[in-house]
Amino acid sequence: MTTSTALKQPPLGDEEIAEWLKANPEFFRRNGDLLAALRLPHSTGVAVSLIERQVEVLREKNQTAESRLAELVTIARSNEQLAAKIHQFARRLIRAPTRRAVLAQIERGFREDFDTGHTVLLLFKGNAESAADLRFVRHVSADDSNLNGFENLLATGRPRCGQIRDSQREFIFGPDSASIGSVALVPLAGADASAGLLVLGSVNRERFHPGMSTDFLQLLGELISDALARD
Repeated sequence: MTTSTALKQPPLGDEEIAEWLKANPEFFRRNGDLLAALRLPHSTGVAVSLIERQVEVLREKNQTAESRLAELVTIARSNEQLAAKIHQFARRLIRAPTRRAVLAQIERGFREDFDTGHTVLLLFKGNAESAADLRFVRHVSADDSNLNGFENLLATGRPRCGQIRDSQREFIFGPDSASIGSVALVPLAGADASAGLLVLGSVNRERFHPGMSTDFLQLLGELISDALARD
């Protein structure tokens, strides 16, 4: 056995080479010709230099950052528009002089400001006669068996979006239930218990989905609860 054979070392692995390059950042500065000579496979099938590949990676990162920025700008503009609508809705409720007027403005606000075609307000308290001519308002008992399945929702007071059972949808929307693709359920709070349930329906199955944020719905629920608390 020769000395050269005995001293032969196994080739370095990818991780070892990568760690060595990280620990020696001046390597390519000292070996500039090597940097330009290295050829890397490209998605087009044509080999490119390491420098060209670095430029391509930076360009891809820049495009990703620009796409993310555009997405954030779109979200910010959408939230700004939604905040303006909620502000307008709050002004509607503040200007309403009576409970009857508040109910009328709730329906009008969702129809005109939020473009919600199907709005139902289930109230557990109050005088049913004062809203007899408002079709979207229904007075029901808090222990009505048709509300079975909503107990946890009403207890937590947190809005929920998505799908509901056929029987629940029929109870809430009546003849229009077959056209409802998705709903938003917004519990209303009273002084000592649940005061009602606001239900927003859409023919679009994706309009109200479980993954969407409910923060703005929570704000709307609080505004309506406070407005309906007046005598």
